Amino acid sequence: MTIRVLLADDQALLRSAFRVLVDSEPDMEVVGEASDGAEAVRLAREQRADVVLMDIRMPGTDGLAATRLISADPELDGVRVVILTTFEVDDYVVQSLRAGASGFLGKGSEPGELLSAIRIAAEGEALLSPAATKGLIARFLAQAGPSDGADRDPDRAQRLDSLTVREREVLVQVAGGHSNDEIAARLEVSPLTVKTHVNRAMAKLGARDRAQLVVTAYESGLVRPRAD
Repeated sequence: MTIRVLLADDQALLRSAFRVLVDSEPDMEVVGEASDGAEAVRLAREQRADVVLMDIRMPGTDGLAATRLISADPELDGVRVVILTTFEVDDYVVQSLRAGASGFLGKGSEPGELLSAIRIAAEGEALLSPAATKGLIARFLAQAGPSDGADRDPDRAQRLDSLTVREREVLVQVAGGHSNDEIAARLEVSPLTVKTHVNRAMAKLGARDRAQLVVTAYESGLVRPRAD
């Protein structure tokens, strides 16, 4: 299956560079380019993109607002948004995850990391940004503070009660940035069993993907942000 990628960035030069990279892969194709968030949302609908590479800072409708619109549209349920940011310590990153992004990646990442991120996002299997998974997002959530809940689902923390003990254990491991294989080894179960627990946790918590599971785990207090 070919992964349909939409590029959303107000810098034409960057879009061109990303297009060359993505189109060079046999399992990917760029299906559109957008210079602002509103155009990104429109093209995501028209072109049926699988993954949107979304810049945060764009004129008019920015990447954060566009991510919210895509995530809130039932017709775009299968679209995954990967936030591209110049700085991985961007304050908007955690808001993007809360808004429904599958993760984020620094614009300075290696080409292979970007291509891998697209594939991972298309599969919905893991949180992105290899440099940030295990600690940076936790610090973002700690900085945001418990009162910053504009983008949160107030019922999601309560839904934790519906999880089984094993599902909660798996959720903690997912929040730590571990893959299904790593979790399977840690809990001494099969990767298929882990995937089943992850899928059930996502269904119970109303999460689009693993990125949303991570946000829920930290926001609900199930996992505490690291101080380092």
